[in-house]
Amino acid sequence: MLTKLTSLSVSFKEMATLYVSPHPDDFRSVLALIAAEFGLSSRPKIVTEDPPASLNARSRPTLVLGTGEGCSVLSGTSAVSWYLAFQGKRAGIDLKQQSQVWQWLSFADNELIPVSCAVVFPLMGVIGVDKKVQQSSHAELMRVLKVLDQALEPRTFLVGESITLADMAVATAVLLPFKYALEPSNREALTNVTRWFTTCINQPQFMKVLGQITLCEKMVPVTLKTNAAENTSTTADSNGATANGPPKTEAQLRKEAKKKEKMEKFQQKKEMEAKKKTQPVKEKKAKPEKKELGVIAYSVPTPAGEKKDVVSPLPDSYSPQYVEAAWYSWWEKQGFFKPEYGRKSISEPNPRGIFMMCIPPPNVTGSLHLGHALTNAIQDSLTRWHRMRGETSLWNPGCDHAGIATQVVVEKKLMRERGMSRHELGRENFIQEVWKWKNEKGDRIYHQLKKLGSSLDWDRACFTMDPKLSYAVQEAFIRMHDEGVIYRSKRLVNWSCTLNSAISDIEVDKKELTGRTLLPVPGYKDKVEFGVLVSFAYKVDGSDEEVIVATTRIETMLGDTAVAVHPADPRYQHLKGKTVLHPFCDRKMPVVFDDFVDMNFGTGAVKITPAHDHNDYEVGERHNLTFINILDENGLLVNVPPPFLGMKRFEARKSVLQALKDRGLFKEIKDNPMVVPVCSRSKDIVEPLLKPQWYVNCTDMGKQAADAVRDGSLKIIPDHHLKTWFNWMDNIRDWCISRQLWWGHRIPAYFVTVSDPSVKPGEDMDGHYWVSGRSEEEAREKAAERFNVSVDKITLRQDEDVLDTWFSSGIFPFSIFGWPNETQDLNVFYPGTLLETGHDILFFWVARMVMMGLKLTGKLPFKEVYLHAVVRDAHGRKMSKSLGNVIDPLDVITGISLEGLHAQLMDGNLDPLEAEKAKQGQKSDYPNGIPECGTDALRFALCAYTSQGRDINLDVNRILGYRHFCNKLWNAVKFAMKTLGDNFVPSEKAQLSGEESVSDRWILSRLSAAVGLCDAGFKAYDFPGITTAVYNFWLYELCDVYLESVKPVFSKAEEDGTSQRQALVCRQTLYTCLEVGLRLLSPLMPFVTEELYQRLPRRQPQRDPPSICVTSYPDTEEFCWHSEEVDRDMEFIMSVVKTIRSLRADYNLTKTRADCYLQCIDSATASLVQKYSLQIQTLSYSQAVIPLIANQPVPEGCAVAIASDRCTVNLMLKVRATDLPRSAGFFHISYATDRVNFTHRHIVSVAN
Repeated sequence: MLTKLTSLSVSFKEMATLYVSPHPDDFRSVLALIAAEFGLSSRPKIVTEDPPASLNARSRPTLVLGTGEGCSVLSGTSAVSWYLAFQGKRAGIDLKQQSQVWQWLSFADNELIPVSCAVVFPLMGVIGVDKKVQQSSHAELMRVLKVLDQALEPRTFLVGESITLADMAVATAVLLPFKYALEPSNREALTNVTRWFTTCINQPQFMKVLGQITLCEKMVPVTLKTNAAENTSTTADSNGATANGPPKTEAQLRKEAKKKEKMEKFQQKKEMEAKKKTQPVKEKKAKPEKKELGVIAYSVPTPAGEKKDVVSPLPDSYSPQYVEAAWYSWWEKQGFFKPEYGRKSISEPNPRGIFMMCIPPPNVTGSLHLGHALTNAIQDSLTRWHRMRGETSLWNPGCDHAGIATQVVVEKKLMRERGMSRHELGRENFIQEVWKWKNEKGDRIYHQLKKLGSSLDWDRACFTMDPKLSYAVQEAFIRMHDEGVIYRSKRLVNWSCTLNSAISDIEVDKKELTGRTLLPVPGYKDKVEFGVLVSFAYKVDGSDEEVIVATTRIETMLGDTAVAVHPADPRYQHLKGKTVLHPFCDRKMPVVFDDFVDMNFGTGAVKITPAHDHNDYEVGERHNLTFINILDENGLLVNVPPPFLGMKRFEARKSVLQALKDRGLFKEIKDNPMVVPVCSRSKDIVEPLLKPQWYVNCTDMGKQAADAVRDGSLKIIPDHHLKTWFNWMDNIRDWCISRQLWWGHRIPAYFVTVSDPSVKPGEDMDGHYWVSGRSEEEAREKAAERFNVSVDKITLRQDEDVLDTWFSSGIFPFSIFGWPNETQDLNVFYPGTLLETGHDILFFWVARMVMMGLKLTGKLPFKEVYLHAVVRDAHGRKMSKSLGNVIDPLDVITGISLEGLHAQLMDGNLDPLEAEKAKQGQKSDYPNGIPECGTDALRFALCAYTSQGRDINLDVNRILGYRHFCNKLWNAVKFAMKTLGDNFVPSEKAQLSGEESVSDRWILSRLSAAVGLCDAGFKAYDFPGITTAVYNFWLYELCDVYLESVKPVFSKAEEDGTSQRQALVCRQTLYTCLEVGLRLLSPLMPFVTEELYQRLPRRQPQRDPPSICVTSYPDTEEFCWHSEEVDRDMEFIMSVVKTIRSLRADYNLTKTRADCYLQCIDSATASLVQKYSLQIQTLSYSQAVIPLIANQPVPEGCAVAIASDRCTVNLMLKVRATDLPRSAGFFHISYATDRVNFTHRHIVSVAN
């Protein structure tokens, strides 16, 4: 079979013909056409007619591979689409996925297509209309689609993370219902299916075949249309011949003529009907406009900080707008988020411990994106959990001054509004402008954090330029400088000519090029060429010989001071001690021998520019070469001969190349894959530039940081980041902390000039002539002492530069508490407990906090580091404005239209081409905009998809599913409160009475299990484990099983004393489930749980806390009722219930109660069934449940199904036509599915 596949692949490339139906609604041909679009670049030839009789192909689609007698023929939808999808690698990436794809193909063929046709064919006039049958068919279609909806709830696509044949097959199977039968109300009930279907049909491959699909608004008879698929098919000429096929036969032409005649009659009939509609008719009373589901606002006047009204009845359905109103300001005013809450002093010992975490301070210029939302969902959930556990909890907010980003924003504003540069304004006035902007705009991100429900102690909010933190930054620099850890040196830095500043590595984007590329560069009218390698020659001094070198930056040859070759390269041994001549000046450059040269690359000779390349810098140091700086801070050429002097760097690139050609030294130019460093702030090309700067010696600090992790003092989670940590710390380089900006912490260092002839003048790069001080007076005294002169002979010049933003961020964990002063907060909260952030700043921030914490305080700043994944879009792409996939979490919370998303793009800085590309991306991903999901659903979704060790591919539309979960929660609590009654009084303590029914004991066992899973999940940072446990408890155990099973208990509550007592016990159990279940969920969904919790009666009204957020979190010591035996018994009972339900569905017993005989393997099983007979009867909607042991006879007339190896279900049937199963002709439709030429076994063999 593998040989056969190979031959098929070859023939496919040579010639393949796909025979399909021309009808746009033939979903079988549509599937084949879509699969072909996803296939190889060479698509098959499409023919819209029956395949030739000689091929023995029974139906369309048919795929013919090759020509002549040796061709291979595949016939039938499944065989053809599988082959095409497999060629396009859309049939699954491994055996497991291929098996899953095949299962979905079977689901489409056997479950979806028959019922879809039963619903749609009468509308299309294919078969007669029987309204009763059509209604039953529609109900059955909805049942099958709800199964699909549940399967899609946690997924974007059916198999894997991208579209496969499974999606193609199932989407085409439901294509006709979505077009003609599923009205908006139906689609609202199928949120996940609708979201997934819309995603599929908006893929380019689907759109090429289907065009723009209009979804059904009202189910009415369909007017058949002419072929819409002919944009991929052939067309007939006047003689009946096709453009790429043989002439049509006489029989085919007669058939088409007859079809055309029928179509004309049909059109005439429709025109008559349309004419009647235009005649005046009696005016009908307009129906009231339907209110949009779920949009309910909270309208009770509530002053900010006052408690929300919880007396008025709850709205009929969950609405984020209603639920999230007023709570946050009340929480804040009550002081729930402060560590002082509930205790006299924070210094008071707390046996439960202390939890402290500081927020990764967001940039003051920034606005939240989904990455911030993920960070805050995780951090707030952890903080709320620790607070509910009774720990003294502090989550400290703060904001970073973001030196470069903020300066760029204000400079642009200044130029736009006043036409001035910062230099024209002056340093002091410019800094005042920045403070003014910060005070006006800088609190925006705090408001967004509050909208996310973040339980931060806002009274302790810090800004890195606040006096308290600025003093700490100054003190840190002075102490480290006095100790010699900070020193002055002239080295290569990342230089942005546009910003006139050095920038950190994290601010350098590495743009990968595959070859010659023209890139825009600020300050240049024309784009600049990159991605090419230029070869040229240097003449060897004293001979006619030349050495050929190559470079991607030809202009830097003006700063070359050597040529390097490998010591073992035999080609250049004779050049030892020789020099080469620079063609544009009288510079003689030595040939040096260095191991860093790769002698197998190019000619094996490398030009050396020590002042403008990091590798060359090290070569220059090793060989004591001359360092010639050829660029000034603005990117203009200096220290070079005319005519290049004063040229802009990339204009010099062209001039140098031409000059080499004129001298006959140019050899060749060719494409060269390379990485171009681009400044993330200014989009300028970053230049390595020699500048005197301040550096931090990181050798000893890096070793300490590495050792702290090795000895277990500091724990990094997940541990696969350890390799990265040790690689950085063990090979750490010194850290450049100078930035040539005005906005930031000005470096407290002063250059010393001594007015004394005994002291020679110093140079800027000589650290001996620099002193640091908390004031100019202190610095002057230090200088006088160092040079042994009087103070009056000292003149000081403070460094103009500011410190790298990461320097102030590095001391953030202790500067926020007033370090270096001994404060109460510092003593209580430092070191912190946890640092939670994204893994992408492990080195830039986390490592520096650890190093500086150990250096300046002698303590680790935290005990654990939890690194969450990076959020990507549903397709696994990095969030990028140019892709249109950067989403503001507030848009997910409140909802936004597609037009609104487009409008946000226009407010950005994208060029027109990028903006159009981004628009298309938004249209594909969010064709209907983003629906209102609410804060709770967003937080829950982000936590649910946070998995250690991988990035998160987050489908925004999937969050909507968790809004529906909130609605389910809402309705469950409303129903339960009604069941409890107004006079219900819960017991003072959650405990067993001994009178619980089997249902009570089971749900309390499941509640205890959920408590254990949540407790373990929070301790292990297993957020998917927490969300799964609480979701399953509420949805699948409490709502789907327990609430249904106890309805008879409440309906019979007033019959006698026993029933009343049983109902009372049941109410206590139900209250315990509600109250504990809401507390379990509270850290993840603070708003909806507060709203519902406030409506519940209290166990001890005088002593219980006022808010769920300061109520104790359930623990396993209190809720210790988990019983594996009870769980095992109920699992068996539910398998019986599901089997009975399945039989009822198969025999259409939707409204009929039937007796159920359960044939048990032994008396123990029969006793178990008897014990749970009420639950089985209630949950399966049975008339009576009769357990039988193996030797007892079963009445005749029963449908049979096996529930397990211990029990067989026998369901008594009434013999009526409407009760017959589908296999006996329930749908009355003669629909023959395609037979696949390849069996399942053969297909899998081919696929492998």
